[in-house]
Amino acid sequence: MVSAQQRLAWSWHPSRLVLLVPLGLIAVIVVADDVSSSDIVLGPLLVMAPAVAAWFEGPVATAAVGGTAVVAQGFIGWRSGMLGSRNVLVQMIALAVLSLLIVVFCVIRDRRARELAQVRSVAEAAQRVLLWPLPGRLGTLQLASVYLAAEEEAEIGGDLYAAARSRNSTWLVIGDVRGKGLPAIGEAALLLGAFREAAHHHDSLPALAASLEQSVTRYLADFEPTDEADEHFVTALLLEIPDTDPVARITSCGHPAPLLLRPGHCVTVPDLAPTPPLGIGLTRFDNVTVEVLPFAADDTLLLHTDGVVEARDRTGAFYPLTERVAQWAGQPPETLIHHIHRDLLDHASGRLGDDAALIAIRRAPPRNRPSLPTQTAADLHLTHACSVDAARQRKP
Repeated sequence: MVSAQQRLAWSWHPSRLVLLVPLGLIAVIVVADDVSSSDIVLGPLLVMAPAVAAWFEGPVATAAVGGTAVVAQGFIGWRSGMLGSRNVLVQMIALAVLSLLIVVFCVIRDRRARELAQVRSVAEAAQRVLLWPLPGRLGTLQLASVYLAAEEEAEIGGDLYAAARSRNSTWLVIGDVRGKGLPAIGEAALLLGAFREAAHHHDSLPALAASLEQSVTRYLADFEPTDEADEHFVTALLLEIPDTDPVARITSCGHPAPLLLRPGHCVTVPDLAPTPPLGIGLTRFDNVTVEVLPFAADDTLLLHTDGVVEARDRTGAFYPLTERVAQWAGQPPETLIHHIHRDLLDHASGRLGDDAALIAIRRAPPRNRPSLPTQTAADLHLTHACSVDAARQRKP
């Protein structure tokens, strides 16, 4: 049973108040026609009422407004003493037909809106199945991520990322299937499934890369169209981050290098020796290069796909990720991703030309354990350069 409070809330619902606009318009037109001179005919303006109602109401309410407009047209004819005239009858019939067309438009619009909502729900379900949300904390790492699909109304495309835990390490992958949008989902799903399984059966990045290569190659051999042979591949960045060692082991299979952020607005772009992308025939372990980077407490690794750095503004300039991210180098992963997400969309005027994905990974002290020791870049024989001073960085 509906309570009086619920009935009152329904009666004052904003949509019911807005419905007074077309009804008030009908009243104004009727009064104006009544007080105006006989040579001024305002009745045809009543068609505005159902047209206005169609903007914010469904077909039933719009039909009610249209019917009210037809009745008002008849009232105007009666007041003028011309209700039975051909002119007034034609006006009433024309108003009824136009109102009916507007109602049909509302039906079609609502049907398409329901179809769009269903498509969005399917896309969201596909994203949840394929791109499992990364937890805020995994092992000794704090994580944050964002995915931006280039296809309108899509939630997922050709970019991918995933994380998995072994006994003493966290494994991550971020990748980019050749192409964008919906056609690339199949290969993205294949690589994600292969990674989640292989990460639990291999103890080194070369073995993991070789396993993923074999999975992608088999998939392309079975499902790749003959006329597109050798045109499909996947770039990927594979990471192993031990819980106890302050390092990150990285293998780049043709993928852009991550950014290493440190307190003090220091941004490092590691020089990675690239391995060929997955899907072009790489199966030997000795072809895979593993780079070791220092990754101590409060350091942050920012992984990204090329859709981020290739986003263009109105002048055609690419998004300067390395320059922009320096000002947020000391922020937690979630805050860092939020700033980049907003700044990237502002740079590209809200529309990206390619799928884009970002993952921020921060080394945090383990729970109930002392902080991890810091190991310098010199100890690891890593050569890198910091970005320019924060005062010179261009603000978004």
